[in-house]
Amino acid sequence: MTSAEIILYTDGSSRGNPGPGGYGLILHLNNTNHYKELSQGYRKTTNNRMELLAVIVGLEALTKDHLKVLVVSDSKYVVDAVMKGWVFGWEKKNFVGKKNPDLWIRFLKAYRKHQVQFQWVKGHNNHPMNERCDFLAVEASKKNRLLIDEWYEENEG
Repeated sequence: MTSAEIILYTDGSSRGNPGPGGYGLILHLNNTNHYKELSQGYRKTTNNRMELLAVIVGLEALTKDHLKVLVVSDSKYVVDAVMKGWVFGWEKKNFVGKKNPDLWIRFLKAYRKHQVQFQWVKGHNNHPMNERCDFLAVEASKKNRLLIDEWYEENEG
C-alpha cells in the first residue's frame, strides 16, 4: 500500500509519430472510490509529448499543494527522466538540445508543488488503470475537434 494521497495514472498516444495524439489520465484519491478521468486530443504531436502532458495535466488538476502523489506511467521517457534526475540536469543547461522543453518547464513547475514519486508499469500488459488511460488517450486522438499543439507545430512539426 502506498502512502500517497493521490494516485495519478497516465498514458499518452499518437497515431503516427508525429500524428494525431492524445492523453488520458485518472486521478484517484487513494483509499477511496473517488476517481476523475481527463483526456484531450491534438491534431499533430508525438507520443512522448502526450505521455508527459498527461502527467502535467494531472498534477495541474490538483487543487491543493504539497500533496503526496504517486504517478503510475508506462513511459520510460517520463519516469526515467525524473527518477534518474536527468530533467534537473537538462534544466541547468536550459534544455539546450533536448526535446519538449516547453513541457518539461511546465512539468517542473507543477512537480515542485507536490511530493511526487513515480512508478513505471509495462504498457499493454493488462494493468486495468493503464489500459483505461490508453483507451482515453486513443479515443481523444480520434475526436473531430482536436487542439493544436502550438509549440510542437511551430518548433518541431
